Amino acid sequence: MAMAGTTTDHNELCLNCAIELRQAAMKRGCRLFMENIQLAVNEGELYTYPDVMLTCHDEDVVAPRIMHPLLLIEVLSPSTAEHDRVWKLFRYQRITSLRHYVLVSQQYQAVEWYHRVEERGEWQRHLLTLPHEAVEIPELNTRLTLTDIYAGLKIPFVTDDKIS
Repeated sequence: MAMAGTTTDHNELCLNCAIELRQAAMKRGCRLFMENIQLAVNEGELYTYPDVMLTCHDEDVVAPRIMHPLLLIEVLSPSTAEHDRVWKLFRYQRITSLRHYVLVSQQYQAVEWYHRVEERGEWQRHLLTLPHEAVEIPELNTRLTLTDIYAGLKIPFVTDDKIS
């Protein structure tokens, strides 16, 4: 589901994630993309456009679309949240190269991080809500903290008593 026209918070959240990951990605010879790059979920049948996408696979360097993502980030909006949490999650978990699927809330400083446990191939879910908590990306030897993701934005913490 491609989305034309987003909020300024959506745009800045994508940018914050990409900025924090870019140097680590470049050091490892990986490539980082934002929004308008096609992901082949099921080659020839199904394609999506993740908000932020990371690949370290050699074939993706020259391909017209990404086929071997390592990490996908979606910034949630009211119109896409359910689609991203259920429909995309179900399909993305079948991509063998994928290790991290990150859902970033615009409503609160909260991140849902799904990551594949290498030994078992199972997926684990973590809800991150504190500024120091982070998405750990050992493949890049880096981490993405909530402080980094929400830098410069006035998005409330989940623990705030103010109702939005």
